[in-house]
Amino acid sequence: MTEKFLKAKHWQLFLLTFGIPMGFQFIMMGSMISNIGTSTNSDPTIMFNYMKLFPIIMLVFMGIFFGWFWSVAIGLQSKVPESVKMKVKKFKVFFFIPMVYMLLITLFMLISMNGLMTNGTEPSGALIGILFTIIVPLHLFSMFCIFYSLYFVAKTFKTVELQREVSFSDFVGEFFLIWFYPIGIWFIQPKINKMIEK
Repeated sequence: MTEKFLKAKHWQLFLLTFGIPMGFQFIMMGSMISNIGTSTNSDPTIMFNYMKLFPIIMLVFMGIFFGWFWSVAIGLQSKVPESVKMKVKKFKVFFFIPMVYMLLITLFMLISMNGLMTNGTEPSGALIGILFTIIVPLHLFSMFCIFYSLYFVAKTFKTVELQREVSFSDFVGEFFLIWFYPIGIWFIQPKINKMIEK
C-alpha cells in the first residue's frame, strides 16, 4: 500500500482526499436543503439521518490523508542516508494517537446520533461537562501529534531530497505545503514520484 501512495499522481491523491468527499458533501447538503424546502411538514430527523454519513466521509478522508503521511515517512526511510538518524519509533507512536482518537470520536458521534434519534431526550449537563473535560485535552494532544507527524514527514522528504542532515529552516516550506495539503500535494507528490523512480 505504501508503494501505491508513493507512486500515485498528485491529481489522484487530490481527488481521493478532497474531490470525492467534497462532491459527496455537496450532494448530501443539496439533498438536505431540497428536502427541507419542499416538504410542508419537514421532519428534523431527516437531517440527523444525513449527519450519520458525515463520520464515514471523515474516516475516508483521514484514512487517505494519514495513509499518505505513513507512506512518505516510512516508505522513504530506505532512501535516507545511513549517516542520518531519524526518530521513526517516536513518529509511529505520535502517528497512531490521533488515529485512535479520531476513530473513538467518530464512534462517539455515531452512537450519540443514534441515541438522540431513538430516545429524543437531551443529554444531562453533567455528562456534557465530563465529556468536555476529557475531550479537550485529548483533542489538543492529538493536534500536537498531527503537527509532529507533519514535521516528521517534511523532514523525511527533505532529508531524502538533499541526502544530508536537515534543520527546520531547510524544510519549513515543505512543512507548510504539507500542512496545506490541497495546495501542497501538487508540489510535493511529483518530487516524491521522481524519488521513487530513481
